[in-house]
Amino acid sequence: MSSVKTIDLGLKGYDELFMTGEERLENNLPKIYDIPLSEIDDFPDHPYKVKLDDDMDQLIQSVKERGILTPITLRTKENGRYEVVSGHRRKKACELAGLETVRAEIKDLTRDEAIILMVESNYQRSSILPSEKAFAYKMRLEAINRQGMRTDLTCGPVGHKLDSAKSRDIVAENANESARQVSRYIRLTELVPALLDMVDEGKVAFRPAVELSYLTQEEQKALFETMSYEDATPSLAQAIKMKEFSRNGKLNDDVILSIMSEEKPNQREKFTFQAERLRKYIPQSVPFEKTEDYVLKALEYYQRYQQRQRDSRDSR
Repeated sequence: MSSVKTIDLGLKGYDELFMTGEERLENNLPKIYDIPLSEIDDFPDHPYKVKLDDDMDQLIQSVKERGILTPITLRTKENGRYEVVSGHRRKKACELAGLETVRAEIKDLTRDEAIILMVESNYQRSSILPSEKAFAYKMRLEAINRQGMRTDLTCGPVGHKLDSAKSRDIVAENANESARQVSRYIRLTELVPALLDMVDEGKVAFRPAVELSYLTQEEQKALFETMSYEDATPSLAQAIKMKEFSRNGKLNDDVILSIMSEEKPNQREKFTFQAERLRKYIPQSVPFEKTEDYVLKALEYYQRYQQRQRDSRDSR
């Protein structure tokens, strides 16, 4: 009895059996639709900001002249409307350009699948604010955790229950960050808006901001008021100190002010001199690394000399 081998032609249906190669290729391409802007909603809690800046002005002008070159990505909502997954800036540019529709690819995605795609599609942006990374990483981590045993979007072929550590590693790998750095960014979501804005503006450094995120909301608000009044921002050492006081339940307005009033090393005045200007007054027998010591001794000697001169004048 002869065995019959089944040959898989990779066809999805009988219709494809009679298609040309070009038709098969075209049949597998994503379908692009012109969707009315009035039927499209923004993604809830979208972490990336759409700024009305010079880049947006250029995008609007490009849309007016050439239309949308790269279609946006939408998902269909339960109520029949559409939701932006990727392309919030392009959608906004179309609105501001006065268009009524936008070219879009529609994908059948769950909310968590949409979150993952939305976050990953923005990884390659040239400029991402710390707050944008913070909320994007948090959204993606939560979406992965909710997937549970699902492995189609997050893991290899061997199924397993995702724990927090594994999920964090996945986010880190996709974002080209270390897992620890991802955790630090997610901590920024615990900052009050006023402090988080200062991080985005570069007024508060990243690492101190991570430590400050462990303060309570009320403590953070008190700190912000002190920072505004003192026109100063905390160093990493000061932030760590406030975190310890907060952990022990001893951080109050007076303690915050006391810590913020401490002199920081980078606030101390420094003087620099060109070596060649000093060395001509220093004997060659003095090693270069001893230059500072020699100068200090010379200044001490000169100070004593001036004091003797004053004493001499006073005794006349």
